[in-house]
Amino acid sequence: MRCFIGLGSNTGDRRAYLRLAMAELRSMLDIEVRATSRVYETEPVGKKDQPEFLNAVVEVRTELAPLQLLQRLKEIEGRIGRTTTERWGPREIDLDLLFAGDLVLTGPTLTVPHAEAAKRKFVLVPLAEIAPQTPDPRTGLRFIDLRDACPGTERVLLTEGTMEP
Repeated sequence: MRCFIGLGSNTGDRRAYLRLAMAELRSMLDIEVRATSRVYETEPVGKKDQPEFLNAVVEVRTELAPLQLLQRLKEIEGRIGRTTTERWGPREIDLDLLFAGDLVLTGPTLTVPHAEAAKRKFVLVPLAEIAPQTPDPRTGLRFIDLRDACPGTERVLLTEGTMEP
């Protein structure tokens, strides 16, 4: 299944945390990294009084079920050292399952497509970079069209460098 994962960090060495997450994803035998966006510096959404984020999106291919993939992402966050804070608060690393094939699921543990993805420029800009013609299974709109119609007002700026070591 083709899946898209959002990566974010706004505490400590943000780029190093993104690189660690990428290394973890690449090391997993049942996850194949297919594409990575460039890295963007973005204003926080929700809780504004915190450092700016570095964000990116990764396309992977996996046979894992969405809940299994989510569990793997949480394990990666734990190994990297994510500490629990308030909702929308600062974090060392954040890995979100944004889209899982053409599935539309709503449950207590997982909602895909991600409930807020279509409202967040920091998700849609890197997503449209790597998969502009891919349709959102909920709306049928292509990622590039979602990006262009996004009501989000947060600043999203391309940075120098990549997530690769």
